[in-house]
Amino acid sequence: MSVEETVTEKEKPVVKETQTVIQATGRRKESIAQIRVLPGNGEIEVNGKPLTEYFRQNSHQTVVKEPLEATKLSNRFRLVIRVIGGGLSGQAGAVRHAIARALVKTDASLRSLLRRGGFLTRDPRMKERKKYGQKGARKRFQWTKR
Repeated sequence: MSVEETVTEKEKPVVKETQTVIQATGRRKESIAQIRVLPGNGEIEVNGKPLTEYFRQNSHQTVVKEPLEATKLSNRFRLVIRVIGGGLSGQAGAVRHAIARALVKTDASLRSLLRRGGFLTRDPRMKERKKYGQKGARKRFQWTKR
């Protein structure tokens, strides 16, 4: 009895060769978003939850959907997103960046439209580090005369 014979039918991984998966990464502040784009009906899943459940604020949901609405492709793909680090605003920006990059991989003609909208540019603003001899990044200790 070989090792292959001991594996049952349920344990074998199911791979659909006709389904194409596009992966991309987006970043903002301390957040990193990894996205998988699958053919579908417009579902967006973030860390195993629906978009409206993970990003409860409408402003965050709007930020995430901006690239899809700009390209009018909101009902064509199913998006599975994994996002880590930072806060919700940074995560929403990272997801937006990842979606824009993934859309360019699906159709290169969308690049100029997404570039004009500013979706492909990574926001370079980061938290400034605290310096030694100071209370924070810029704030000094209080000066005393005596």
